[in-house]
Amino acid sequence: MVTVFRRPEDVPDGFGPSVVAIGKFDGVHAGHRAVIERAQVDAASRDAAVVAVTFDRNPLALLRPELCPPSLIGVTQKVRLLAETGVDAVLVLTFDHALAALSPEEFVARVLRPLDTRTVLVGHDFRFGAGGVGTPDTLTALGDRAGFRVAVVDDVRAIDEGRRVSSTWIRELMAEGDVERSTRLLGRAPSVWGEVVHGLKRGRELGYPTANLSPDLEGFLPADGVYAGWLVDEDAGLRPGNRYPAAISVGTNPTFDDVPVRQVEAYVLDETDLDLYGHHVEVQFAHRVRPMVAFDGVDALTLQIADDVAKVRAALT
Repeated sequence: MVTVFRRPEDVPDGFGPSVVAIGKFDGVHAGHRAVIERAQVDAASRDAAVVAVTFDRNPLALLRPELCPPSLIGVTQKVRLLAETGVDAVLVLTFDHALAALSPEEFVARVLRPLDTRTVLVGHDFRFGAGGVGTPDTLTALGDRAGFRVAVVDDVRAIDEGRRVSSTWIRELMAEGDVERSTRLLGRAPSVWGEVVHGLKRGRELGYPTANLSPDLEGFLPADGVYAGWLVDEDAGLRPGNRYPAAISVGTNPTFDDVPVRQVEAYVLDETDLDLYGHHVEVQFAHRVRPMVAFDGVDALTLQIADDVAKVRAALT
């Protein structure tokens, strides 16, 4: 089980030695995992722990909120995904004004020294310290004095397009509803995470009861539409594995025009009596079935839902 530190002060005395990978890790996509895999190789050669150092938000959310893009994942998702890579510990730094004001030297002393850092891995675009004055070269110079070395990991690029794998590219694909290509860049299905709450219960009236996620969910929503995917119940075991095929709706329900914000609803195939209220679930998007459209009445909508469910079933089998 991964150890999670919320502050450098939480790191116990004697922890380490460590190989540290630093980054926003938004999405924990293929590029991020390349950094972590490199850290794991280095750690194996020196019997060290692998630590991912990340932030509770995009630093731009504090420094330049008007330029800050929406995050692909929330903190809960990020910690879980980093844990799945096999790191030994995750240090989640609160990116507040105090952290933003640290000089590069202070960042090294406060964040890296408690981890007994022997190697630091970063990307080419890594910046740190007040005003972003610190670069990989700055970190290398500080490491020479503090006793750790720095490795800059090359970008992961798509062979056919030559484009760097990035959170920006994945957001573009998700905005188009292209969850299949997003999956290839992420190395996993894109997903959202949140609590199941009471909705209008219209799906139940139509014979397709759905689990409605709270609007304050974590994760980046794909374009409005109907998707084939999976619902993972994290709070209780309904069947072994807790992973269920689902037809997923993303949007504002234009047929009835009574949903003020975009919402996620998931109908677990062939299940009509599940009680998931209050459970925290992950909804994974595997394939886009169709865009969101308004239908001329309940009968037309019900026929379309039946067709959607058939297509979802075929896509997942």
